[in-house]
Amino acid sequence: MRHVIALDVGGTGMKAALVGSEGELLQQARRATGRQRGPDAVVDAILDFAAELRAYGEHHLGESAAAAGVAVPGIVDAGRGVAVYSANLGWRDVPMRRLLGDRLGGVPVALGHDVRTGGLAEGRIGAGQGADRFLFVPLGTGIAGAIGIDGGVEAGAHGFAGEIGHVVVRPGGTPCPCGQRGCLERYASAAAVSQAWAEACGDPAADAADCAKAVESGDARAREVWQDAIDALADGLVTALTLLDPRTLIIGGGLAEAGETLFTPLRAAVERRVTFQKLPSLVPAALGDTAGCLGAGLLAWDLLNQPTTASRPTSEVTT
Repeated sequence: MRHVIALDVGGTGMKAALVGSEGELLQQARRATGRQRGPDAVVDAILDFAAELRAYGEHHLGESAAAAGVAVPGIVDAGRGVAVYSANLGWRDVPMRRLLGDRLGGVPVALGHDVRTGGLAEGRIGAGQGADRFLFVPLGTGIAGAIGIDGGVEAGAHGFAGEIGHVVVRPGGTPCPCGQRGCLERYASAAAVSQAWAEACGDPAADAADCAKAVESGDARAREVWQDAIDALADGLVTALTLLDPRTLIIGGGLAEAGETLFTPLRAAVERRVTFQKLPSLVPAALGDTAGCLGAGLLAWDLLNQPTTASRPTSEVTT
């Protein structure tokens, strides 16, 4: 059966799959990156993992993978196939496309940015399926975004498109590592909610999921923390939809796991803020933590089916 290899590399773990031509996951596996052993060990772990998947396909599916796609965090030069920098993984200027291609017998390899790759999957086969314009916003340790246009994801002239987490929503507010003050992700990321709730409840181990549970139980302190985050998020999202006019707004990441505890007040907060803008459908992400893997598979299939999509020179970054 014809298939491709897909790898989604995170700060501590890797998810991988063999993906069929219809986006079906034929085999899935997970593995630690081994980052404690250094950046070279992480690269070796990726190459070994890919080689094992190739061998699995040969043995169980009757043929080698036709291509491979890999999504990585940090700064990515997709045009050159180079993982330029990742603070979490410690690497610089890793020629990932060449290394993987050599290890996999010369098959074509696509390299992508993790958030945009996940957004690609959500747009094509997930919550944004059928939408000509979408914005995918995962709320995790930080906040990033993927701008979907006609089945692709826009990287921008310099690869910085979609960095909604660094839209200033509270001028002069909390300092952000990016150098600004009052950035959206300092108020509405899962990490920000975790910090605010830990301080409010006096439990250093409390996190955003605990805050959501406390909101559901009627805790007034939790409701205040939660509403502050929702108000900041709504301010950022309305700025984004004013600029981008998406048909569908997809919210994912850890904070979205709160379900309607998040989405019901968030929809109301966005609706209160719009004036002339058209309200997009505001929906939860559908693919969960498989989005990155599926997106990497789509990048690989694009190499085989639409060669021109792989030739765009872009540098990409996430925080």
